[in-house]
Parts: sequence; C-alpha cells; structure tokens
Amino acid sequence: MSEILQPLLEVNHLKKYFPIKSGLLSRTVGNVKAVDDISFSIKPGETFGLVGESGSGKSTVGRTILRLTDKTDGEVKFKGIDLYDLSPQELRRLRPKMQLIFQDPYSSLNPRVRIGDAIGEALLDHGLVPQAEVRDRVLEVLAACGLSSYHIDRFPHEFSGGQRQRVGIARALVLNPDLIIADEPVSALDVSIQAQIINLFRKMQETRGLTYLFISHDLSVVEHLCSQIGVMYLGSMMERASRDELFRDPLHPYTKALLSAVPVPIPKLKRERIVLSGELPNPADPPSGCKFHTRCPYAVARCREEVPLFRNVGSDRSVACHLV
Repeated sequence: MSEILQPLLEVNHLKKYFPIKSGLLSRTVGNVKAVDDISFSIKPGETFGLVGESGSGKSTVGRTILRLTDKTDGEVKFKGIDLYDLSPQELRRLRPKMQLIFQDPYSSLNPRVRIGDAIGEALLDHGLVPQAEVRDRVLEVLAACGLSSYHIDRFPHEFSGGQRQRVGIARALVLNPDLIIADEPVSALDVSIQAQIINLFRKMQETRGLTYLFISHDLSVVEHLCSQIGVMYLGSMMERASRDELFRDPLHPYTKALLSAVPVPIPKLKRERIVLSGELPNPADPPSGCKFHTRCPYAVARCREEVPLFRNVGSDRSVACHLV
C-alpha cells in the first residue's frame, strides 16, 4: 500500500527564468520569472489541475517538467528519478512514459503526413513494436479515442477541431504512457465538444490507469476532471487544495476572484462577481512583496513589503497569503 501512495511526479521548488538580453554584447539585464519556485506532487491515477490567467506560467511548468525547456533551478522527479540527472539517452528511453497533449493539435501535426503515420511514427522511432504491427496498434488507439478505421489514411485538414484533438490524444496514448500533461486541450473547442473530450479523458484514466497534469484557465472544466488543483499567478503558486475544498471554501483572494467568474447553472446560486482592478504586472519586473497585492482588494501594508510563504494550512492544503 505504501508503494501505491508514492507520488508518480514530484516537483520541488521549480524555477524557470528567461534572461533578458540588451546591448551590443547581449548582456543579461534581467529575467522573466515564468516559473518562480513552485512545488506540488501527483499520485498515480490522480488528475492535478493547474489553473490561472494567461501568462501565469502554466504551460512553461509543463514544458519544463518534460525537459522541453531547461529549468533554472529546482527538482523534477518521475517515479523517484530526477529527470534532470538523466543523460539524453536515458531520458529518451523514458520519454514514452511521459506524453504531452497540445492546445492546438493542428499546429503540432504535419499537414503532409497522414494521421496513421503521424500516430505510429513514435512507435517505430522508439522501437516499441515491429513495423508489421504498427497499423493494428494505431487502429486500436483510434477506436479507443472515438475515431473510425477509415480515418487512418486522412490528412489533418480533413478533420474537425474535436476530431483533431482526439488524434492528439491518440498520438499520446499509443505509447502507453503513465503520465500525460494536457496543455489547455479543450480551450479552443465548443462547449459540447469540450464535454466529449473531458469524458474521453476520464474514460482513458479509468481503463488505462493514467495520471494527468491538466493545464487550464477554465475552472469549470477543471472541476469536472481534477481531484487536486493548484492556482498559479505570475509564476508562483497561490493556493493548492483538493477540488472539493477549493470550490467550497477558497482561501486566496485570487482563487476567489477566479471562482466568482465561473458560470453557475442555477441563477439563485449566482456568486458575487469579483472584478480585479489593474492589469497583470510585467513578469520581468514583478511587484515587491506578494505579487498579487497590486490587484488584491484586501491588500494591507504587509502584502506590499513581505513575500508570503507558501505554507500548509491543513492536512493537504497550502496557500501563500498573509491574510489566511
């Protein structure tokens, strides 16, 4: 039982800074702190939702975890293995177990390559199955994702947006991964199609025992899929809690503002809308103290001067706020 409870993914004090160059010598004059000291873990079979406004650093977290971009500092462990201690050859052998689903599947597909070849190429590249078995494996995963056998020979432009996202999911699933990082996978889809894709994610998790890091700016989507949620703002984690706790009793003012914007199906239960003042600060020059204090309606002097610690406030809940 203790082995089951061990996290599949551990992110400890992760930082990713992009240097700002200036002058003829391209000297570093500052940094864009896209990810600034965040920590969380995901257990096997769990879905962790990472939410926040555009520009909060959510997508950079996913890409840094997968080493698609290098970290500045911190630790990323997958099954207890520090990914940044692996050689390129060792990381390549581990790649099939960690897959990424993109927000825009069309831009990640070669328009001149048929879908069957696009899905099956990774199987051949990693030597997971013989050439003779690739087509059968691709047909199997297409069927699991709600697509028909005749789709295998079509090109990306012949699919609708929802079908292309199913292709993106199939391309990740064909490698039989343990962890899938889904980067805004339904944000560009109609509401009815969103529901279908969310149900597909849930079905795949139940049948294949998948673990998800689900990145989104839409809390109503995250509510239906995630068991744990982390709220990011300007590269930092503001609050982390279980889905039920977060929606029942949000603690951080930023979380409260995000939740107030979620549509409620029953008019009588309509939440009071919290409208944040001001613009998102420049990540290259973040505010002193709490990064959110320039837009927080409850900010006090301490918020402007002192950075709040991201601390535990329950058995499995953390928040970075002086007011909690």
